Amino acid sequence: MPAKTIDNAFTAKSIKGAATDPTYAGALSFMRRKYTKNLIGVDAVVWGIPFDAAVSHRPGTRFGPRAIREASTIFDNDPQYPFNLDLFENMAVIDYGDCLLDYGNHHKTPGTIQKEASKIIKSGAFLFTMGGDHYITWPLLQAHAAKYGPLAMIQFDAHQDTWFDEERRIDHGSFVGRAARDGIIDTAHSIQVGIRTHAPDDCGIKMLYGHVVEDMSATAIAEAIITRVGNRPCYLTFDIDCLDPAYAPGTGTPVAGGPSSAKMLSVLQKLGQLDIKGADVVEVSPPYDHGQITAIAGASVAMYMLGLRAQRMAKDGAG
Repeated sequence: MPAKTIDNAFTAKSIKGAATDPTYAGALSFMRRKYTKNLIGVDAVVWGIPFDAAVSHRPGTRFGPRAIREASTIFDNDPQYPFNLDLFENMAVIDYGDCLLDYGNHHKTPGTIQKEASKIIKSGAFLFTMGGDHYITWPLLQAHAAKYGPLAMIQFDAHQDTWFDEERRIDHGSFVGRAARDGIIDTAHSIQVGIRTHAPDDCGIKMLYGHVVEDMSATAIAEAIITRVGNRPCYLTFDIDCLDPAYAPGTGTPVAGGPSSAKMLSVLQKLGQLDIKGADVVEVSPPYDHGQITAIAGASVAMYMLGLRAQRMAKDGAG
């Protein structure tokens, strides 16, 4: 096997190009990208935040980044469906590893995340983050808004996450309300997709409830998102519990009546014209997963986000 690689996460000589590690072997990084903290020449960064101290029901999302990395080995570096591209031929992507958090001092968590995220963002690289529970999106939004200003937010979720933010508590159900009140997100151009619960405040954000999403096509959902966001800089956050528990059982607060992974991935595929400045996938909780169903869905969301970046880079290069 002269053209094959092994342990590409460590042995890669370049941060571009596909790896050819066997899907069942080799060092686990996201899609076999090189593990490095060197941001020079990097187009996109994949980063893990193993945090679950803010959950209100079932913990376990601290193991999410590890599970998503393992699930990503299913992408065996052929041209990725549905983009029909080798994502890494012209796009330099690294796995930045995980954020180091002190499990005994949670009050330090948001500052730690924001500081490290800001360093990555300031380099000019696109940051895709693997959670962790949904609280991590709060410091990530802060870091992105510091560079780009208030962001339109696209949130795939079963929950609004607009609950009252009592004394800045560490809570995965209040980050949207906090971001709205602090002007971090542009609520007039933000949208939530798949909501299947009620919260006291919608913060002026447009919602597509679960039963509405059920009756809409993927194209119609994407069009609603694009119409709401327009050409504004935006941040995309994908809570895996947006999906029905049949497609994502491994999550902390599952809610029945959600869409399929196929439908939501089809929506993501159609968002290439948006100016997405950063993104995350959160709430993958491996202790409640079965056969990697949820982790594969989370890895697919990540791959689609990188696919949109590669697609745009290829288009800009051709232009």
